[in-house]
Amino acid sequence: MGTPVSMPPGSTAGGARRTSRLRRALHGLVASQAEIEATEERKETHRRGCTAVSELEDRRRAEVSGVLRSVTLRPRQTVPALEAELYDGSGSVQVVWLGRRQIAGIEPGRRARLEGLVCVQDGRPTMYNPRYELSPQAGE
Repeated sequence: MGTPVSMPPGSTAGGARRTSRLRRALHGLVASQAEIEATEERKETHRRGCTAVSELEDRRRAEVSGVLRSVTLRPRQTVPALEAELYDGSGSVQVVWLGRRQIAGIEPGRRARLEGLVCVQDGRPTMYNPRYELSPQAGE
């Protein structure tokens, strides 16, 4: 027979297995919530008649809809640029408004619909100076 494994007082091998199962279950809940949110975003995109980010083509006009995840002011040489990331459940598109330091309503967490020419920049779909429509927030 093999050498017995020593365990700290009060612990059992079954307790270690339960902890491992609990961790997997918690991870599954978190992953499932993210999947549920992504599915809801994809449904909203389809409901609005927009193209999914995962289906965007280089050098084609498109309408996309989703939630702004981040908004950042980035100086680009001599021209300021407001950059944002729009997420629709299938992927993200980088959005750049050249010559703008801020745009009223463009903020993280805001739902928006964008229309413009898509180009692939550094392997990411990007829209420069798109037309935008902001969805009203609760209480507006």
